[in-house]
Amino acid sequence: MERDTTKRGATKRVHRARPTRKRWITAATAVAGVTVCLATATVGHAVNEARSAAPSTGKPSPAPDDPWTSRDAAAYWTADRMAGAAPAGSDTPARPTAPTPPTATTRSAAPKGTAAAARAGRTARHFNGVPSVGVLFSVDGDAKAHHCTASVVHSPHGNLILTAGHCNPGTRAAFVPQYRSGAVTQPYGVWAIERTFAYPGRGTTGAGADLDFAFATVAPGEDGDTIEEVTGGNTLSPTPGYTNDVTVIGYPNVRNDPEDRAVRCATRTGRLSGTHELRMECNGFYGGTSGSPWLSDFDEESRTGRVIGVIGGLNGGGPKGPDADRISYSPYFGSKVLNLYARAAQK
Repeated sequence: MERDTTKRGATKRVHRARPTRKRWITAATAVAGVTVCLATATVGHAVNEARSAAPSTGKPSPAPDDPWTSRDAAAYWTADRMAGAAPAGSDTPARPTAPTPPTATTRSAAPKGTAAAARAGRTARHFNGVPSVGVLFSVDGDAKAHHCTASVVHSPHGNLILTAGHCNPGTRAAFVPQYRSGAVTQPYGVWAIERTFAYPGRGTTGAGADLDFAFATVAPGEDGDTIEEVTGGNTLSPTPGYTNDVTVIGYPNVRNDPEDRAVRCATRTGRLSGTHELRMECNGFYGGTSGSPWLSDFDEESRTGRVIGVIGGLNGGGPKGPDADRISYSPYFGSKVLNLYARAAQK
């Protein structure tokens, strides 16, 4: 397979309506109301300090103290390396290591016409993806992998992405919007991740599960464009309540889904009993989909919406056991996520 020769000059731009000023004003107003809390909000980097140093073989050219640029990320993440990326472990303990496709027996287990039957029959479908959602690849430590999903979030500098807090992109990470398996040149390029912002207390159990979200700044492309100028972005919004109609888009990794393509599902959220989190039901959200955005008011023309959650939270985003790919969780977006966004958006 040929080396990935992605160049920013060859990157395709999104031919669609740009996010309106009104949408940004709405989000900015919500953030402004909680920015005063920044002085007391403790925010740290999502990089796992306990990770061992990555082996020198196959490392990107920059030394650890040198800038990690989008040119570096594109040079390192060739089509061959993307194809060979496999996680050392699942991105979340809630996701199975391999899918078990539903059989005719399991599909017909619930009586037709019941709510249980409707839930059992809802399955994410493969599609070609959208520009604002893509894959995180990491070369930090032993995580040379497609291990999570992330999405572009509308921001003043046009350089922010959102994912789950437990994804820990690392210091040599890349974001590939609308990832295409096997493509010599990715349709929207390969972008270097600069800094990651997450709460130190985040986790996948207890109170930390409510903080399982993170933002990251993305380096400019080789011609100076921001990622949002190229892909467009979704508008970060507080979760309006537990019941919402959403479109969820993610990328199961190839270990869990041999098609190695984006999946999407339109479904309705509810409350995860006993928690301050959301839940949704749809088959097919295997390992690699942590960080997938939950989009309200998704517009098929602009292919963007309001992001009111991400796959994450308790157990890393879902239950343990046979329902791991069918049921997904999300932290509830309130003042904490807006505070974190306000800090990240300054960079």
